[in-house]
Amino acid sequence: QVQLVESGGGSVQSGGSVRLSCAASGFAFNTYCMGWFRQAPGKEREGVAEFNYNGNTNYADSVKGRFTISRDNVKNTLYLQKNSLKPEDTAIYYCTADRRRLLDCTGLSSLNRRKWGKGNQVTISS
Repeated sequence: QVQLVESGGGSVQSGGSVRLSCAASGFAFNTYCMGWFRQAPGKEREGVAEFNYNGNTNYADSVKGRFTISRDNVKNTLYLQKNSLKPEDTAIYYCTADRRRLLDCTGLSSLNRRKWGKGNQVTISS
């Protein structure tokens, strides 16, 4: 059974940092593109970052230079290091796995994913 379990969220002050983790199980983690999406109150879900099996990464313009996606293929875990946080980063953050293995990432504009985690709330206070 494919599972994605996020952790590490919470409340952080503006300008602070937090790292999210996503523990994956039930599939060949190291052969899939993995990603992070977020949904802020009253807004549509949007892509944040992707990390492909071959090492390629992709970021939304709004987080470039502040967020870093990484993965540990031994621990089957995806990470999102978030620095210089802003109140507009407040959202529920979701971990995702692409539908297709050993291929390019689907892209941050698409919500078509094989699996979504349940989400993890991150609140940034000013």
